[in-house]
Amino acid sequence: MNAFTIKDLENLTDIKAHTIRIWEQRYDFLKPQRTDTNIRYYNNDELKKILNIALLNKYGFKISHINRMNDDDIKSKILSINNIHAQQERNVNELIQAMVDMNLEGFESLLVEHIRVKGIEKTIYQVIFAFMERIGVLWITGHINPAQEHLVSNIIRQKLIVGTEACNPIFKLKKSCLLFLPEGEFHELGLLFIQYLLKNRGIKVYYLGTNVPLEDVDYVVKHKQPDFIYTHLTSVSTLFNFEKFLNQSLKRFNGTPLIISGRLAASYEKKIPPQIHFKKSLQEVNQFISELI
Repeated sequence: MNAFTIKDLENLTDIKAHTIRIWEQRYDFLKPQRTDTNIRYYNNDELKKILNIALLNKYGFKISHINRMNDDDIKSKILSINNIHAQQERNVNELIQAMVDMNLEGFESLLVEHIRVKGIEKTIYQVIFAFMERIGVLWITGHINPAQEHLVSNIIRQKLIVGTEACNPIFKLKKSCLLFLPEGEFHELGLLFIQYLLKNRGIKVYYLGTNVPLEDVDYVVKHKQPDFIYTHLTSVSTLFNFEKFLNQSLKRFNGTPLIISGRLAASYEKKIPPQIHFKKSLQEVNQFISELI
């Protein structure tokens, strides 16, 4: 059983902690427990319930009305919402609920069905990427058991690899890219996603994987001379020095552009050195790849 903080609930639902506290006082659908130091925490069932309640509330249902619904009523109302964005949020919520319950068969079945209906690329954009964005904070803060993270990450990883192997672009561009994660970075899903997008657009990819020393990257760059280098930084180790990484990359890669996306790039606020380009959102990543074609 996981223990979620009120901040976790806020991050997952976009409902402010202050509002959640008011709901607890006025209604009876949330009954958090408290630690010995009087800090609220919520179990799996409460997390799943608040995800559903937040979705209904966001799309027009009054919280006082929701409070009178039983679980079956809530599920029925969620399924009745026709808004496409609500349906996408529901899909992500279902993956989160399957993950916290360790329902791996259910988690994989949901992905398989989405891929069957939407195809791999739309599933990546609309479901997998959104799931990773929502749940990423819990992974980083350790509020999800590492075993849960590894299990669901491996399922997603398998789907991304299968989708990438099936890529058969109509045109193959005379461009190449080297993909890697630096030492201390093991969160590979974002980089696998980038690999899929590039290969599906006909760009040759050299994939080095996770936890790669810069001297190894430099070695491949000198021998293969890719048009650009790409890394996706999600949650590096506490020993990782971002400024040092940028400076060493500038010295080693000798004019080859370095593209950086991911959570660390999105939060970086200092001046970006020349030759290094940050993509701070999925939209910016898409625009960059479109401009390559």
